[in-house]
Amino acid sequence: MSKRTIYLIVGLIISAIVGVIWLQLEMIQTAMEVNAQRYDEAVQDALKFAANEQEVYETALVNNQINGYTERLGRLSGKLPTTGILDRKLGSGLSSGWESNAPQLAVNNRIKNQDLEERVNRDMLHKDLTTQFINANLDRNLAYGVFDVRKQEFIIRNGRPLSKIGADTARHSDLMNSSYRVSLFDDKDGQPRGYIIAYSPEKDDVIFDSIWYNLALSFLFVSIILGCFIYTIYVILFQKKLSEMKTDFINNMTHEFKTPIATISLATDSIVSPKVSSDPDKVQRFARIIKQENKRMNDQVEKVLQMAKLDKNKLKLNISEVDLNDVVTDAAVYIGLQVEPRGGTVETDLQAEPAIVQGDLTHISSLINNLLDNANKYSPESPKILVSTRNVSKGVEVTVKDHGLGMTREARKNIFDRFYRVHTGDRHDVKGFGLGLSYVKTITEVHNGTINVKSEIGKGSSFIVTFPYLQD
Repeated sequence: MSKRTIYLIVGLIISAIVGVIWLQLEMIQTAMEVNAQRYDEAVQDALKFAANEQEVYETALVNNQINGYTERLGRLSGKLPTTGILDRKLGSGLSSGWESNAPQLAVNNRIKNQDLEERVNRDMLHKDLTTQFINANLDRNLAYGVFDVRKQEFIIRNGRPLSKIGADTARHSDLMNSSYRVSLFDDKDGQPRGYIIAYSPEKDDVIFDSIWYNLALSFLFVSIILGCFIYTIYVILFQKKLSEMKTDFINNMTHEFKTPIATISLATDSIVSPKVSSDPDKVQRFARIIKQENKRMNDQVEKVLQMAKLDKNKLKLNISEVDLNDVVTDAAVYIGLQVEPRGGTVETDLQAEPAIVQGDLTHISSLINNLLDNANKYSPESPKILVSTRNVSKGVEVTVKDHGLGMTREARKNIFDRFYRVHTGDRHDVKGFGLGLSYVKTITEVHNGTINVKSEIGKGSSFIVTFPYLQD
């Protein structure tokens, strides 16, 4: 799959996910607006019901006091007292009303002159509002009050009468600023004597609670889709990278095997030639060449087999006491045979004392040889390699430093990946399968050690490996 195709698929999926998220947010926003509107309507309906009940109650009570008329009371007749406010306040008015043959007009005039707090049945108002709030699921800290228009003060709050000091509107700014209000006891000109006002400090919480379940599910499903998308893209890119590295590995392996095979074939043809077969010295020379190239191929195959064993967790360590100073010295001598013909040097700085750790001698030796071989391959024509040891907390540290090509930050992130090889620009003579540093990291980890790398382009690299004194 080409990069262009991958980028196209990623772009389409991102667009789809963004579209789904935007659609979900729009639906949630719409749901919140609808629920807010329903909430406002429910509060207003509760206030209107309570105000209407007060007016119906007053009308029924007046009729009852005038002529005992109770047919209009309906379900309110049971609430009417035999004596009450109007009995006490309207006694003389009723008498004069009867004498003037206008009882209803007289009573109504008297009622209009009464204080609002005497006209409101507090117990009935509180019961009606409480019932309505509960029935509409609005009973979460919802406050209400009765405001007297004439006095410009609150006379009731949450069913309790207010004192002169407590009636000050400054103490009830929440109610004054609320949009939930209905008029109470309108006169013939349509002017209200008061207002029933409600305030909900938890309106947003109530609205959110009504949609949190859908919101949580939307977030969960979008997160699952997004997570699966990210993981899928990661797998695609990883597999693409792995495929490229394997292709490079096959190409490198083919090249590494092709050269010795060609050399062996040429040496074999030379040996069977009559001119060479009759000369024992030449036969011996070509035989050594065949043996060297055969060993070279065998070493390459061994590296691949070692990594296969590591893959299958079949690696078994033969733990013994290993002197890292001795291992470094032997490895430096071996790599020196390759470095010196190129005009380079290999130096050692063995400061570790003691330098003995527990580990597998064969694998630790291979690890050091791999690092030195890597330093040699990625150095210019005259390699300068320094191998040092020193004691650190609970172990011994081995550092292989070169003055070679160096690496970018991106390369440092991937150098321990299998089959990965650092790009060498115009240099095409750097051989290998991309398995050496992966092997180094694996062996370090199975010895419970650590490995770090420091590198700068054009200044070289330093590989720092730490081995603990004891193995668990």
